[in-house]
Amino acid sequence: MQPVSAGRWFTEPVAPGVRLGYEVRQELARDKTEYQELVLIENERFGRVLMLDGVAQTTTADEFIYHEMLSHVPLLAHGQAAQVLIVGGGDCGLAEEVLKHPTVRGVTQVEIDAQVVEFSRRHLAQLNAPVFADDRFHLQIADGAAFVAQSQQQFDVVLIDSTDPTGAAQVLFSREFYANVRRRLRPGGVVVVQAGVPFLQPQHFAGTLQNLADTFPISSCYLLAAPSYFGGHLALGWASESLAPQDVAVSLLRERRAAAGIRTRYYTPEVHQAAFALPAYIQELIAKR
Repeated sequence: MQPVSAGRWFTEPVAPGVRLGYEVRQELARDKTEYQELVLIENERFGRVLMLDGVAQTTTADEFIYHEMLSHVPLLAHGQAAQVLIVGGGDCGLAEEVLKHPTVRGVTQVEIDAQVVEFSRRHLAQLNAPVFADDRFHLQIADGAAFVAQSQQQFDVVLIDSTDPTGAAQVLFSREFYANVRRRLRPGGVVVVQAGVPFLQPQHFAGTLQNLADTFPISSCYLLAAPSYFGGHLALGWASESLAPQDVAVSLLRERRAAAGIRTRYYTPEVHQAAFALPAYIQELIAKR
């Protein structure tokens, strides 16, 4: 990605024949790591936009939608999650939401690129500052696939906050990886994975759901709508050995949320339950797996 001057447009390819544009008010920072190029721009509507290899990953305007749904749905469904594993999530916005849960005694985050964490800590403190002041947070700079294959730690909830399945992230969508994740789950545990935009990435979405179904006795997905994830709903895959989404009533989710004292801008217990109601075209993609 070439340097971008103020007043210019950055365009991101999101699917064959489709590009998404962000006007650049200011380029704030740029870095090159062993794995990728990092660029942070300021946009009038989305605020600070973090890009990895030219693809927008998070924005300060709407990050709360993705991070709240990726964290609070599995944690409140579980109810007593004490140990949480995050694979990826280098901006640390997800960890910030997870650490709002008083039942959580430890968050282990495995991120392959140390410079993404440092870059985000410097430039995106508004969404991650509490994480670095919390002694429950444990960061490991390592390959996530290797970690789950080799570690003996056990977790109540595993969250895969990955980029799309290209390059180093491709292995994080494989059956082998999910099988290793399953071995890291405690009884009653849940894993949630970023599964793409079904309308624009139907093969990626269906393949992810198939690999989860091949690995876990219970698998499903739920949806969110975040403006910066262009193309309709973004899907999050759900998998567990014993906990199905319909097992937890809205009334119980309300009780758990109230007891935790968590304030949210997108997540509600009602949205939690409704997010598992899938449009027909998404049901058809799953049926064709």
